[in-house]
Amino acid sequence: MTTRQFLPQLAMLFLRLGATAFGGPAAHIAMMRNEIVDQRGWLTDTEFLDLLAATHLIPGPNSTEMAIHIGFRRGRMLGLTIAGLAFILPSSLIVGTIAWGYTKFGNTPQVSWLMYGIGPVVVAIILQAVWKLGRAAITNTGRLGLAITIATLSLVGVNELVLLAGGAIVFVVSRPIWSSSLSSLLATIAGSSVAVAAMSTLALTVPVTLTKLTLFFVKVGSILFGSGYVLLAFLRADLVEQWGWLTEQQLIDAITVGQVTPGPVLTTATFIGYLLHGWLGAVLATVAIFLPGFIFVAITQPLIPKLRKSRLAGALLDGVVVASLGLMGAVTWHLLPATVIDVPSAIIAVGSAVALAMWSPNSTWLILAGAAVGWILQSGSIV
Repeated sequence: MTTRQFLPQLAMLFLRLGATAFGGPAAHIAMMRNEIVDQRGWLTDTEFLDLLAATHLIPGPNSTEMAIHIGFRRGRMLGLTIAGLAFILPSSLIVGTIAWGYTKFGNTPQVSWLMYGIGPVVVAIILQAVWKLGRAAITNTGRLGLAITIATLSLVGVNELVLLAGGAIVFVVSRPIWSSSLSSLLATIAGSSVAVAAMSTLALTVPVTLTKLTLFFVKVGSILFGSGYVLLAFLRADLVEQWGWLTEQQLIDAITVGQVTPGPVLTTATFIGYLLHGWLGAVLATVAIFLPGFIFVAITQPLIPKLRKSRLAGALLDGVVVASLGLMGAVTWHLLPATVIDVPSAIIAVGSAVALAMWSPNSTWLILAGAAVGWILQSGSIV
């Protein structure tokens, strides 16, 4: 099959994932693994893990960058663009519509019934992904011990960037190796850092204009590592405290909408852009926050095979892979008490896990089934 024949498949796959991938980056990546590795065989677990590690080495939203990486593998630059846009578009439209309703009616929709049924399914999907990816990456007791250590440290509050760096350092130090490609690797990283630093020095002042709004979200997309909580800290410091563009409640509502809707959490920018400048502001904010990720992936994607050939860079990637799995395990542990809250939700979680283990169904159908069950239970007398 030619590259162009893959493009419609990429578009349909990531449009569907963008419309149904609830639960945050770990869940999105787990669903992508189910589709890409189990259902289609486009990548092996080892190849998928290398791409996952690469997303952790650059700023931006991990799950969106994963979609972009996969698109590049299947369709080069055109595939990169299609996969990324398809994953972002459904969520952006949903969030933009909610923002319109928010400005018109003054509140956000109640979705407790939706998340009641979907949450336990998401936990089961992540657990399956951690298990299968772990079998590919954790090949000895040392790696297992490191993954457990990373997960434990994450649970007690150690910053995820510190843990990713720590995992890489452990692997590099444990292998006394050197490669002639190290200097080019370091130069690439340094060049990226300079570009990021230049973007981060963009100076903004009130009042709000479309240009300043766009530049602000370009800056955020260029320097943001970490979770949605890190995004909250960025937005609060500038938009609420420094410039007064938003109230505290508006910011919390924006973050909440980004968390409970499917697709990338960074569509929070869509909500904020709409609040500040209507649909044009929503479009510009969305493009601005995601654009750096497309650029970073396009730059780093050709380097991944070279990194694997370098013993030093390969060790670094291995360390980030194991650390990433530890972080995914910690995320699952955090999600359990928030999603499995009673007997019915526990049954949904266990049933989803059994279904995944025995029949490997498409994860999208499980998500939709969970939503339906959640609606039935929350609207009836069972819960």
